[in-house]
Amino acid sequence: MISQLKQELDTPDFIVVEGPIGVGKTTLANKLASSFGSDLLLEGANENPFLERFYDDPKAAALPTQLFFLLQRTRQLAEMKQEDMFNPVRVADFLIEKDRLFAELTLDADELELYEQVYSNLTIDTPQPDLVVYLQAPVEVLLDRIQKRGLKHERFIEAAYLQRLCDSYVRFFYQYDDTPLLIVNAADIDFANNEADYQLLHQQISEVQSGRHYFNPTQVAL
Repeated sequence: MISQLKQELDTPDFIVVEGPIGVGKTTLANKLASSFGSDLLLEGANENPFLERFYDDPKAAALPTQLFFLLQRTRQLAEMKQEDMFNPVRVADFLIEKDRLFAELTLDADELELYEQVYSNLTIDTPQPDLVVYLQAPVEVLLDRIQKRGLKHERFIEAAYLQRLCDSYVRFFYQYDDTPLLIVNAADIDFANNEADYQLLHQQISEVQSGRHYFNPTQVAL
């Protein structure tokens, strides 16, 4: 049944949802996985023992925080690659290249050099997604969503840090052409609680076959 649905929609085998903290990537990844009956790869932020320390004292905890995430993400992708013949569709809420965006923001020069050596060895053969969905929203929207979900390890996130992160994402995806890309204005779409919004976005995702595409729900509504 799942294979038949995939064939009818011509759904990509491996979909990645990306974007800055608070934009809704995990929520969307969960809903897409449910729609497709697919495997789901989620960032395990709660499993990182250094994360809360990082937000409290970034300079002291940046390197172990980043290395933990890198090891975690590459392990997940390696396990997915071994199992891919059994799962027609897979959805993840992270792109492995995003790991470097955070590293470049948080590590000093010596730490970044060490990180790059580890990154190069661990990501030699990681699987490429067939589609990336990049969610964007202004910093004030992200801060509001972060505050509402109330995760303990996120309580020290500052607007300046989020702005630098958003700027890094914009620069990265401005040059990104490794896979088909759908850029979504996620500021005014509530795919978590509004089924009509979700179905509209789901349709856009199902239709992307190649190239770079933009989806602005506000313009669609007009």
